[in-house]
Amino acid sequence: MLKLLLTGVWVCAITLGAVYFSVQMAMPPAPVSEEEARKASLALVKGEQITVPVISEGAVNGYFLTLISLNVDKAKVNLIEGPKTELMTDELITLLAGSNMINIANVSTFDADEFKKRIREGLNKKLGDDVVQEVLIEKLDYLSKADIRAQQGGGEPHSVKIVEGEKVDAAPAAEAAPSH
Repeated sequence: MLKLLLTGVWVCAITLGAVYFSVQMAMPPAPVSEEEARKASLALVKGEQITVPVISEGAVNGYFLTLISLNVDKAKVNLIEGPKTELMTDELITLLAGSNMINIANVSTFDADEFKKRIREGLNKKLGDDVVQEVLIEKLDYLSKADIRAQQGGGEPHSVKIVEGEKVDAAPAAEAAPSH
């Protein structure tokens, strides 16, 4: 009689455990916020450091030192033929060369959001789709011709920091490794 009672308790415990775990497995996953879903659909294309000459009145007056990375749509960037980083670097140089967006005499008038918007729109126009979702400025400095000469003479160069760099997480870069 005791064996029968223990067997019944054992069967009830196993049944309750099985029902509990099956209900837990059948529950839908926790909802994902829109921001998390948007971030999951983006891939980081790490930019190259570029030096763009500033030319006025037929002479080089200095150089912009830039490092700009891009958050791109994963699905759309994979449709692009060719090396992605180099394509985007080429377009950045085209956009920045001869640009009057940065007034070196008064750096405080520089509008970083407008600068990012112009880069995003220019790249998307060249690529033919809304591939670039976000522009991340890691470095944007100006080095004058006089500063370069001072460095060559053994002095310390003094670059003008135009934008305080944004921290770019390098982990997603593996996902968006350029396919050549």
